[in-house]
Amino acid sequence: MKNILKKLGFAGVVVLAGAGTALAAQAGGVSNSGLCGLIHQMYGVFRILRTLAFVGAAFIIAGWAWGYITSGKGVDIEDLRKKGTGMLVGFILLFGIGIVLQFFLSSAGQQALGCPEILQWGMMS
Repeated sequence: MKNILKKLGFAGVVVLAGAGTALAAQAGGVSNSGLCGLIHQMYGVFRILRTLAFVGAAFIIAGWAWGYITSGKGVDIEDLRKKGTGMLVGFILLFGIGIVLQFFLSSAGQQALGCPEILQWGMMS
């Protein structure tokens, strides 16, 4: 568990470092036209991926809970340690991907990336 938390912490630092670099480049006047174009062209795909990430996270937790409900026995701590950690990490990853995609597709995320020209495009579809 400690090893997994270290890896997740490292991944968080990498994401924050990348976001800081992107925002610094934006403040320095560097154009994100390629990223804006990608979001504009792949908007429908990103919406589907966002929905699938949230649905996948919900199914992981629901399947885990349903397994314990239908088994009729109490929660086995050893089983919880074996399966629970992986399922929790999977849930967190899928939910995190959904949150990141939601941010990129939102008007606040597009403004943070410097893409004000495509703000209304997402409302049309």
